[in-house]
Amino acid sequence: MEAYEQLRRLVIEAQEDVLKGAGGNKAAKVRARKKMQEIKAAAQEVREGLLTSDDKGDGKGDDKAE
Repeated sequence: MEAYEQLRRLVIEAQEDVLKGAGGNKAAKVRARKKMQEIKAAAQEVREGLLTSDDKGDGKGDDKAE
């Protein structure tokens, strides 16, 4: 799933700025907040992709009891 891999890459990219921001670096905080917005959008794409696969009715991963 390409959207999930993109999400993982964004989280890894944000790690350094998050750590620097936690240490008080204001510029890193700004970069981290911007990256968090990108992560939020990527997470939404993953959720939509999962819903789309459920709508197809392929039966894989179906949690409904019969």
